[in-house]
Amino acid sequence: ETVMPELIREIVEAYGKVQPNLKKHHPDFPEAKTLLKRIKVGNPVRGRESLGADKDTEGSLHIIASVDRADERPLNIVIWGGSTELAQALWKVRNDRKPEELRTFLKKIRVYDISHQDNTGPWINEEFPDLFYVLSKAPKGKDKRDGGYRGMYLGGDESLTSRNWVDRYVRKERGPLGALYPTATWTAPNPHSTLKEGDTPSWFYFLQVGLSSPMHPEWGCWGGRFRHESKGLYVDAADSVGKITNARSTVSRWRAAYQNEFQARMEWCVKSPKEANHPPVAVLNKHMSQNAIELEAKPGEAVILSATGSSDPDGNALTYRWFVYREPGTYEGEVKIENG
Repeated sequence: ETVMPELIREIVEAYGKVQPNLKKHHPDFPEAKTLLKRIKVGNPVRGRESLGADKDTEGSLHIIASVDRADERPLNIVIWGGSTELAQALWKVRNDRKPEELRTFLKKIRVYDISHQDNTGPWINEEFPDLFYVLSKAPKGKDKRDGGYRGMYLGGDESLTSRNWVDRYVRKERGPLGALYPTATWTAPNPHSTLKEGDTPSWFYFLQVGLSSPMHPEWGCWGGRFRHESKGLYVDAADSVGKITNARSTVSRWRAAYQNEFQARMEWCVKSPKEANHPPVAVLNKHMSQNAIELEAKPGEAVILSATGSSDPDGNALTYRWFVYREPGTYEGEVKIENG
């Protein structure tokens, strides 16, 4: 086995070529040199046999250092190639520190794991049951395609992840970063089939677009919706979209929105702010926030929702629609919405 950090560097260096233009659209795009310094090498041997004394890697030590930073915010860890580095970090902290120090360490971590891709994932769940851990994975004995994260490209309107869509909005005339978008995947044997991009929901889960809170997996978001399994562990829940009820629908139901966002950001790579489209600024009851807003009400009480003050940075006309996302709630009846 081997590790290939050069593949990440290639993508970051291509990003660096379009970063100056991206920065014209939003000030927070970091420089490529900053990202290149963050790339760390892990253990080429995956799994539980790679844990123990003298098994530390650049990756596992960097996880520990990141958690230990003087920063009150939680560290969000996304896993889509196996959890060996996180497992080694946890092994080392448990062996080197006092129990209360380990508990403090664990409380600063939030994990989203795509499908337990090596056997350290179940080991982490067994050994550190209180760790905040979102697992998107098909149930044991079921078709692997039933994992919620696969709603990124399966189900719903698959034309939005087709090769034609990717060529038109990502790969062609979008600069050197878009040109690197991979098309050779095991699910795409011909040039017209749907591409496999199954790991992106792990990033979506922590991307704040106003729909969710990372501390509430049960609320649902572009990265899926989850149910509480045990202590710190959350697993795929199911949504009903039309006549289909499955875990994939918790992701695929938002595809029009997240692919629209993808399309717009790829335009930022090559177009000026006047030529490209940008997200509207949504205001709810005078609150302007990308984080979820909580309102309290008593049973039977009417709740007033107002989008007054919302605006579009490009001067485009805005429309709005209020709707109830039924699955995260516990109310079995119909909620009446007036002027939705």
